[in-house]
Amino acid sequence: STLCVENGFTLKKPIKLFKFKAIYNSLCYNENVKYIKGVSGIMKRIAVLTSGGDAPGMNAAVRAVVLKAISEGIEVFGINRGYAGMVEGDIFKLDAKRVENILSRGGTFLQSARYPEFAQLEGQLKGIEQLKKYGIEGVVVIGGDGSYHGAMRLTEHGFPAVGLPGTIDNDIVGTDYTIGFDTAVATATEALDKIQDTAFSHGRTFVVEVMGRNAGDIALWAGIASGADQIIVPEEEYDINEVVRKVKEGYESGEKSHHIIVLAEGVMGAEEFAAKMKEAGDTSDLRATNLGHVIRGGSPTARDRVLASRMGARAVELLRDGIGGVAVGIRNEELVESPILGTAEEGALFSLTTEGGIKVNNPHKAGLELYRLNSALNNLNLN
Repeated sequence: STLCVENGFTLKKPIKLFKFKAIYNSLCYNENVKYIKGVSGIMKRIAVLTSGGDAPGMNAAVRAVVLKAISEGIEVFGINRGYAGMVEGDIFKLDAKRVENILSRGGTFLQSARYPEFAQLEGQLKGIEQLKKYGIEGVVVIGGDGSYHGAMRLTEHGFPAVGLPGTIDNDIVGTDYTIGFDTAVATATEALDKIQDTAFSHGRTFVVEVMGRNAGDIALWAGIASGADQIIVPEEEYDINEVVRKVKEGYESGEKSHHIIVLAEGVMGAEEFAAKMKEAGDTSDLRATNLGHVIRGGSPTARDRVLASRMGARAVELLRDGIGGVAVGIRNEELVESPILGTAEEGALFSLTTEGGIKVNNPHKAGLELYRLNSALNNLNLN
């Protein structure tokens, strides 16, 4: 494209992923950008940002990045509002004092914003211009899938970036758990416990919607933890007539004095689901509740704080060693790194399609063994 040529970029150039084999990228690449891999101490200044939806534990990850970097003799800068702040130059120096009281705080003190323009070369070049202005050589990106794509682009342009999985949805490939998921489950469980109280008091049926985007992890974990009667998730088909039948049979048999249905937002909204139940013949005293953004906030659990701290420190180690274009995850309680872009055989999280798009390798699916467990605990027919 003209934009590529004007900036010394070419198309379809092989791009080396530092630690992993070379791949081909359909976007622009500046062949003049070089980076030395594996030379200890070469990186003297890094930045950290949070992008996409906020999640409890993001602050703990930022804190770990800052403190670990300082211990390695590396300066750290914070970037406000994710890639949008990078492009605008909203960048400032971080030190130990700036992060001393953020470990227990929810949300992200760096704030966050969605900035789809960073997917385009023009947006990337504007961000890189700001990184050069501040002498920043590497970036830690805390966020979800879209944030990872931005990290990959930075790496391709000669600015090694490491991704950390920060989202309550637990829907990022390459990790068993994401930063913020444990806290979101705990918050949702506490709210569901309260709803159980009022449902029992009035003999009511509640449909309770929880966040999770297209994944049912929060619904499954919080549903089991709160003793939900039914859990509806995107990963498992359901029959609205069966849902209504189970509610009716519970009341008529005398085995149930109230009924709780936990609904993942990826299926539909609580009000819509409740309306469908009524259309299918439900006669119970039915209420619909959406927990909404409440489960995004709050002080992170100890597990999220520890997970975020481990991941943040590991990201600094990777940048210190000149490794970028990777994402840190946790599998079987051990930290792992995966290339963000490559092939499924290489263990990469994403691959390029023949049309130049990006596809997810081995997309995340919530563990349906939990769905089966909840059905068994409630004596529901699994067919």
